[in-house]
Amino acid sequence: MTGPMKDQLSKSEIRKDALQGAVEATATTVGEVATILTGAVKDVAGALGGLATEVFELRDAARRASAEHVEPVHEVDER
Repeated sequence: MTGPMKDQLSKSEIRKDALQGAVEATATTVGEVATILTGAVKDVAGALGGLATEVFELRDAARRASAEHVEPVHEVDER
């Protein structure tokens, strides 16, 4: 075939191109969402790790303060 008919796309090729575009767009979006979620999980893990470190440091400081604290001796009047 020659002329304008040869340059036209068939309905099947148009559907294939539309489906291919939709699949590519979906794959790109899924990748972007996965990247966002991965970053969020990393940030949450870092924040929780920082909190745990603070809790351990506070616990150790409280233990040291308790060990260094000397209770005053009360004299008992035995009259």
